[in-house]
Amino acid sequence: MLMSKLLGEHYKEKPGDASIASHIFLLRGGYIRQVSNGIFSMLLPAKKVAMKIERIIREEMNRIDGQEVLFPVVLPGELWKESGRFDSVSSELVRFRDRGDHDMVLGMTHEEAAVHLARTEAKSYSKYPFMIYQIQTKFRDEPRARGGLIRVREFTMKDAYSFHTTRADLEEYYEKAFQAYERIYERVGIPQVISVGSDNGMMGGKVSHEFMLLTDIGEDTLVICPHCGYKSNLEVATSQIIHEIHPEESIEEVYTPDIKDIESLANFFNVTPSRLMKATVFSVENSKRPLVVFIRGDLQVNESKLRNIIHANVFPLTDYENIDLSFGFIGAYGLDTKDIDVLYDNSLENETNLIGGANKKDYHYKGISIERDIKPTAFVDVSKVSEGAICTECGEGLTISRGVEVGNIFQLDSKYTVSMNMTYTDIDGKQKHPLMGCYGIGIGRLLACIIEANHDDYGPIWPKSVAPWEIHICMLNGDKENVRQFGFDLYERLSKKYDVLFDDRGLQAGAQFADADLLGIPVRLIVSNRNLEKEEVELVTRDKKIKKNIKLQDIENELSTL
Repeated sequence: MLMSKLLGEHYKEKPGDASIASHIFLLRGGYIRQVSNGIFSMLLPAKKVAMKIERIIREEMNRIDGQEVLFPVVLPGELWKESGRFDSVSSELVRFRDRGDHDMVLGMTHEEAAVHLARTEAKSYSKYPFMIYQIQTKFRDEPRARGGLIRVREFTMKDAYSFHTTRADLEEYYEKAFQAYERIYERVGIPQVISVGSDNGMMGGKVSHEFMLLTDIGEDTLVICPHCGYKSNLEVATSQIIHEIHPEESIEEVYTPDIKDIESLANFFNVTPSRLMKATVFSVENSKRPLVVFIRGDLQVNESKLRNIIHANVFPLTDYENIDLSFGFIGAYGLDTKDIDVLYDNSLENETNLIGGANKKDYHYKGISIERDIKPTAFVDVSKVSEGAICTECGEGLTISRGVEVGNIFQLDSKYTVSMNMTYTDIDGKQKHPLMGCYGIGIGRLLACIIEANHDDYGPIWPKSVAPWEIHICMLNGDKENVRQFGFDLYERLSKKYDVLFDDRGLQAGAQFADADLLGIPVRLIVSNRNLEKEEVELVTRDKKIKKNIKLQDIENELSTL
């Protein structure tokens, strides 16, 4: 490719709307251009990187017996009504009506399409197991598009779906997919990606993992044990609850004028927050009854865990009208529960001599013992893990990190095959529902994350496996005939074996090198009059680890060695 023909302007200054490295360099280097919020066009350099990522993914999916298919972008609403997600998914799903007044959706994920295809083609146990996958454009009306390609609305994704007749077979294939994902990240140049247990969310099922690139720009919060290797998304992370032993005392009502927050209450009683029992009140989607969650005062409620327990969305209660609760002074002892629902966190189990609200303004009780005075029928884990919490695996302290999700895998079980009535005839002649696995990777986000993990102050440092070109020839003194002739001859010669970009524009060295840094190509050959007089060219790697002059007759051998 000749630089003089390459479409895409390069910019010296950081774009005003970009704040992270990948977004900045993708805009400055002529990789992407924004069309609308969260919607981008890709220019040739980004498209070439994306194609190389897709090739690696295809090779790894084929290696675990995947069959590539292609589902429609536009799907009939009936399929999503079968699964129940037409109404349960929020406004991220784009719904519309066609000219025949039929409900239609833009595919944001393709479980329904996969089941629709598979249920007509796999009616006998003899067809199982199998996996189908696609690399397809999707649209999710994401309300928080940000960070260039990190969080977008329109995106290209590899999504795969496996079908099985037994749980053991699903679990075995899930492990194969897990290993394939690890190979993908290593091959594209980010082997430091880690896997964490995660929340299945709208996907359903019980077992899932996210693959995370640890980075300060990440939106996800990860809980990691540096001692034993425990890793989890904060949404589902667990930790040990350390219970202190306190002698039981009788309950006593105490006047606490206008003291509503945990810190002030702990100071008032001269105790640590772990001696307090606090109430957090939520509204529940499609329910008129408030939900009160009691938890120890030193902990916070994890809303993701809470959603999974009650199988509904929850929101902090903001409308206090017509609710008979003494906000700021809500307590479990003596609470009237006829119009509310109540949950108790595991942190309260067997706790004694606690302080909690007295359910009337400006009063609290002290001396509350859970088993003696409250007698909950059950405890649930809804607490959020914090920095320094105790690991359930090894007993050491946990750390909190940030990460960007670069892939996810799910054991969906029979969620979709049951709701969409997909069956097969088993060896015993009975009709059964197959089990499913789901495996996704966003191409654009992975591209951006490769930059986040591989860049310096001047631009991306592309790993060879996904670099837009392998060799970048910079021709200085191009106005001299001997330099120009050699430059074009070298370009023609190397292009027979390598993917080569040739800067034939005749710009000054500084401008050429700045553009070369933005394009991040692994190997740079600098052709100049001075070098040619010594029968040499200069070879520089993008990571600056190698910089040397090589003889003209040694160019091919040096490149082959590199």
